[in-house]
Amino acid sequence: QVQLVESGGGLVQGGGSLTLSCAASGSIFRINVMGWYRQTPGNQRELVATLGDRTIYADSVKERFTISSNNAKNTWYLQMSSLKAEDTAVYYCYADVSRRGYGDFSFEYWGQGTQVTVSS
Repeated sequence: QVQLVESGGGLVQGGGSLTLSCAASGSIFRINVMGWYRQTPGNQRELVATLGDRTIYADSVKERFTISSNNAKNTWYLQMSSLKAEDTAVYYCYADVSRRGYGDFSFEYWGQGTQVTVSS
């Protein structure tokens, strides 16, 4: 199995910065895609940023958020700056993982979620 553990959420004032971290552990051969999603009450989980063959950002966070990784540690980050009240959400890290013995098949995993609250 694979576990994703997030850290770094909290309360921040509008215009401030915050960095989230996600550490993956377990039966990992290769992490194909690392990502961050977020969800607010009553809404679907939405993509924030993913890092794989290419880097993708939601339009709402471009120029403000940066996804990066330390592949040697199976850890990735979301640096958030110029935060707005509308960035308030539970943030989930995501990974698409290849595991030894499963050929080309890959598995999707989610972190437990971390609350980010931006005060206006």
